[in-house]
Amino acid sequence: MKDLYDIISYRASKIITRAYSTSFSLGIMFIKKEVRKDIYAIYGFVRLADEIVDTFHAFNKSQLLERFKNDTYAAIEEKISLNPVLHSFQKTVNTYNIDRELIDQFLHSMEMDLLKQTYNPEKYKEYILGSAEVVGLMCLKVFAKGNNELYESLKPHAMSLGSAYQKINFLRDLKEDYQTLGRTYFPGVDIENFNESTKIQLIKDIQNDFSHGYRGIRKLPRNARFGVYLSFKYYYSLFNKIKRIPPKEMLTQRVRISDERKLYMLFRSAVIYKLNIF
Repeated sequence: MKDLYDIISYRASKIITRAYSTSFSLGIMFIKKEVRKDIYAIYGFVRLADEIVDTFHAFNKSQLLERFKNDTYAAIEEKISLNPVLHSFQKTVNTYNIDRELIDQFLHSMEMDLLKQTYNPEKYKEYILGSAEVVGLMCLKVFAKGNNELYESLKPHAMSLGSAYQKINFLRDLKEDYQTLGRTYFPGVDIENFNESTKIQLIKDIQNDFSHGYRGIRKLPRNARFGVYLSFKYYYSLFNKIKRIPPKEMLTQRVRISDERKLYMLFRSAVIYKLNIF
């Protein structure tokens, strides 16, 4: 019975999301049930592609990613896939008319990660667009539920928020990206001589993204507002912690937020949201 397969497929994406990202899962839990499964479907798709390029070192990652890409497009076209994650993703894509261009840009950024490279400003912007900003736009398509005027008005804010999150990830994962994966995302930054002056410049850029992205959260539909606000609070807390860490220490550790701190943020954010003072 296909209805059962649909349910199982969305459940697979939910399991992947919760296993790989407890923080992102926390935000999704507070998105309205009517669209929650679709956000799991988007994240499950994104996570699988990311795993191919980041962790499957013993395999031909280029071939795996090409196969994944072809399977993705086939699933969207045929409206079915034997890969449960791609099946749930295609249902979400076809239900909300998610633009093919967004998917193309995301997969292109994953292809960029196959190469060990130092990014110039143009490549840096191109990578962030595909790896983060378009993911925010896919989610916004779901939240807007066919309201194109709302989607277009919130599009710049969603892109800024995605950009801020990705840049925070770059700073959080500075050690692993450079030492293990051979990647230097920030253009013009010498990781071996990463210093406070360089860090301050990056922090200012991220703050601008956060400020612009935050202004769009209040305008989101109620089906998503609190969940996105919670993800914002998590990343902003991570951002504040990173600001306090000396540059050299960032090359020796991965910055994390404790479970206790996450729980505190959840309750505090809920109170602020309820009082409508966020």
